[in-house]
Amino acid sequence: MKALQELAAKLLTEKTVQIVIGYEEGPRGVRPAFITRAEDADRLVFDSRCVQNLASYLSPRRNHLVPLGKKAIVVKGCDSRAVAGLIRETQVRREDVVLIGVRCGGVVRDPAADTTLTPDTVAARCAECDIREPKLVDHLIGDLPPAPPVNRKRDELIAALDAMSAEERWAFWQAELARCVRCHACREVCPMCFCERCIADKSQPQWIESSAHRQGNLSWQFSRVLHQAGRCADCSECERVCPAKIPLSLLMRKTSLIVRELFNYRVTDDPSVPAPIGAYRLDDKQEFIL
Repeated sequence: MKALQELAAKLLTEKTVQIVIGYEEGPRGVRPAFITRAEDADRLVFDSRCVQNLASYLSPRRNHLVPLGKKAIVVKGCDSRAVAGLIRETQVRREDVVLIGVRCGGVVRDPAADTTLTPDTVAARCAECDIREPKLVDHLIGDLPPAPPVNRKRDELIAALDAMSAEERWAFWQAELARCVRCHACREVCPMCFCERCIADKSQPQWIESSAHRQGNLSWQFSRVLHQAGRCADCSECERVCPAKIPLSLLMRKTSLIVRELFNYRVTDDPSVPAPIGAYRLDDKQEFIL
């Protein structure tokens, strides 16, 4: 994408930023790129394989060991929701980052296997995306592509789980989460997991069993999901990087639907809109208080 490369080179040449975080071709497909020299800007690419949520690299937890200076970052619509979340929760100052928005026509589910968008290869998150043209940006690149094909498989699976009895759902998730190896890849890839010390790492007191067994796995995954309620940007990166192929986005999506029903709230790319977890309203339902 020539316009992206030229803009990145300009920002670096004028020293507006010290680094541009985008995408480049790697030995196994597209990967995150960290461009610090204007002459390297021609490495930048953007297409349907650019699934990674680069907002993860804005988290202070990931930057305090290797300060990167002022950053420019390439964002899709789903990524801009994560950036807004980091700003909303005072992890990033808006003036400290230059956002390069790309008009998005959808991304593939598995960039290692798929290169074209079809109903079978498109990421499930694209069916719900309402920000194909990011608004929380300093620069907007590219023409708006056609809408991506729709993949409703995730919502169909959620509907199937909803139709089960509580016992059947419990058995389903016990079996799925039993495969968790506690690598915490889901935590490391998530832009909204920015705690300096995660509850899963605490040992005095130990809130979550660290071993990869049923009790510890259930405690870890359900704690993570609850911490993301009303915050998840629905990038599905947690599921994509899971080595055990656990359908984590089902949990995240269902939680988002519950938050929408209870609080009439959808995660937005407007950082001025408070999330339910950070807002107090007199008309909030309190039916959980007995």
